[in-house]
Amino acid sequence: MAEPKDAGERRAVEPVICYPVTDLPQPDLALYQRAAEGAVVTGEATAQPREAAYLEVPAGSFLRITSVDGAQVGDLNLFNARDLGERFYSGKTRALHGTHVSTGERLWSNFPYLRPMATIVKDTLDWYGIDQYGGSVHDVIGTRCDPYTGRLLQGSDYHHCCHSNLTRALADHLGISVQEAEPHIHDVLNVFMCTGFTRDTGQYFMKASHVRPGDYIEFFAEIDLLAVLSACPGGDCGAEHTSDVAPCYPLHMSVRTPVEGALTGWVPPVRNAYDGTHGR
Repeated sequence: MAEPKDAGERRAVEPVICYPVTDLPQPDLALYQRAAEGAVVTGEATAQPREAAYLEVPAGSFLRITSVDGAQVGDLNLFNARDLGERFYSGKTRALHGTHVSTGERLWSNFPYLRPMATIVKDTLDWYGIDQYGGSVHDVIGTRCDPYTGRLLQGSDYHHCCHSNLTRALADHLGISVQEAEPHIHDVLNVFMCTGFTRDTGQYFMKASHVRPGDYIEFFAEIDLLAVLSACPGGDCGAEHTSDVAPCYPLHMSVRTPVEGALTGWVPPVRNAYDGTHGR
């Protein structure tokens, strides 16, 4: 179809940010970072290559995810440890903060809770920014590699994709079947993953992760959290994200507890104040 005469004029209309965040409650990042300096490790778990691990993170402590032996991407699910109905909402986090998150930004929970679950206090990859292709690190746009899309596109079953890894780990933690656990698995934060959208077709792309051993991202737990992390079978996701041949490495999770008094004045966020009547 031919372009209308005013096509250029229409394209030139300036965009409007859908959700200006200037009125969002802002975290006291300086307080969190001071508290993190003296925090000590009180819990640990390691997601082995093509597997997942879980860890409970009490409110007021820190969750650190660290690259261990090589470039490795991780898929993270977060739950309210006391109520699995409250979980990380990647879509709203994306709408508020953008396609990728880093230091000072927050991970938000689903409706009807809609409150910050965690705040990023340190990201050793925040230097990367946005590259010439529109790529950046730690995305909230990808879903997670899963066996259903694999069956759809390749016609075969693969059981060590992130969706299945997360399902098994949650089932193990709760002592339930994978069939009971699976409905709780949700869209993830793609930790250390470098992604974006192509300029011409708008397709989701990935690049080899820039994470190196010793790099980490650290979150402050605003509420009691259950973290479930998969070490993606794609390794650094530079070529594919579901593979038995890509080099893969462990990802380490640690809970770090601040010293007593380090968080004086901090109050956990309450559930969203909307009355829930929906006009009736």
